[in-house]
Amino acid sequence: MQPLRIIVSGGGTGGHIFPAIAIANAIKSLRPDTEFLFVGAEGKMEMEKVPAAGYKIEGLWISGFQRKLSMSNLAFPFKVISSLMKAKKILKSFKPDAVIGTGGFASGPMLQVAAKNGVATLVQEQNSYPGITNKILSKKVDRICVAYSGMEKYFPKEKILLTGNPVRQDILILDGKKERGLEYFGLSAEKKVILVIGGSLGARTINESIIKCLETFSKNNIQLIWQTGKGFYGTAKNAVSQYNAKGIKAYDFIQKMDYAYAVSDLVISRAGASSVSELCLVQKPCILIPSPNVAEDHQTKNAMALVTYNAAVILKDVDSREQLCKQTMDLINDSEQCFKLSENIGKLAFQDSAIVIANEVLSLINKKK
Repeated sequence: MQPLRIIVSGGGTGGHIFPAIAIANAIKSLRPDTEFLFVGAEGKMEMEKVPAAGYKIEGLWISGFQRKLSMSNLAFPFKVISSLMKAKKILKSFKPDAVIGTGGFASGPMLQVAAKNGVATLVQEQNSYPGITNKILSKKVDRICVAYSGMEKYFPKEKILLTGNPVRQDILILDGKKERGLEYFGLSAEKKVILVIGGSLGARTINESIIKCLETFSKNNIQLIWQTGKGFYGTAKNAVSQYNAKGIKAYDFIQKMDYAYAVSDLVISRAGASSVSELCLVQKPCILIPSPNVAEDHQTKNAMALVTYNAAVILKDVDSREQLCKQTMDLINDSEQCFKLSENIGKLAFQDSAIVIANEVLSLINKKK
């Protein structure tokens, strides 16, 4: 059997990168001889995270079109042309059997060129409301793997496969990790733990709201694992310094998310698609604060998909500075509600999403041969 060659394209945030890596790992588990090439956007976090996961990556000169007036928009047409030309060059030299796109700026040019040249193409749409790039690509690609039902409103029905979102493999099994996690973060088993994740790049409103909660957490013997993102880390580090002995810790990025989930009693998070999928799988009660700065307010739609089933609590970004502290304390002290949220969110989890998508990629390749 000939070794396969597959391009995986996407990035910009962990929400696009981690599913891409999970899909590649799943294909590798089925076909260990597969050669992969990732294609990302120059200067974005995928250029660091993908090599750390053991894969080669090439960068395109591409970024998003700003919805408000911006000088950077003047360069946008040139970036698109440059990226399409480089994508053609990559396709010609790597000769892939399939191209997978997981969203983000770089996936557009790569999938566009691949589809035009008859290569098997698959898009993995994480959100309940797709971005404009995937809406355009949906007419050209062979298959669209989605995480929410009802996506035929946006995509050709015959191309849709409901798979859920692939997640980081290490979070799939948390059994036995709580003790190791408490030791890793230097926390006490006697006190409750709140985990705060504003997404891989952080979230300013959540971070500023958490600063206002620190004293309350400390007085009530609540421990905190707080992922701030790089931009806010210095401020957060100063803010928690007086509370470190009380188990209140800030990190710019959490490497061991499985440990963080294993020790947490409550999670405060943005409502990015990957975060929501992970929370379903780890069955944690959560307060979701959707980002208001995303296309078509899709994070609110992601959150409401859980709230409808009493599987999460939602708090508007604009209200979080005033209300987050009280809502958090009310919920963490209500063990019955926490149990209900945990039970309900677990029912919404998709198992083995990465393997299902991997099998679909292999099937598309066979059909093209």
